[in-house]
Amino acid sequence: MGPMKVIIESPYAGDLVRNVGYARECLWDSLLRQESPFASHLLYTQVLDDKIPEQREMGLRLALAWYNAADLCAVYTDFGISDGMKMGMEYASSISLPVEERSIRNGSQTSFGASFKFSQW
Repeated sequence: MGPMKVIIESPYAGDLVRNVGYARECLWDSLLRQESPFASHLLYTQVLDDKIPEQREMGLRLALAWYNAADLCAVYTDFGISDGMKMGMEYASSISLPVEERSIRNGSQTSFGASFKFSQW
């Protein structure tokens, strides 16, 4: 059967430095679980501008196609649930894709310890 294909939901808009770093931590958490994660908000924003409403809507809409191929929607809640995350959760529920809430932070450190860094990127 292979690894579970997992849609990663985490905040993007707002504090981009914090949220992109957090999304990478979420990907890492999923990889440590031996899952195959997909975070459209990290990929699509490489070519789409999230501040342009038409491009944001296109990215959100096209990302939903991946839900049909996924085994799980993992919602990382350490910084709350954004409107985009809610949309993903609602769509997952509408197609009977399981939704799992996750938290990876304890205080200000990640669950990987203070020495965990993404500086290689």
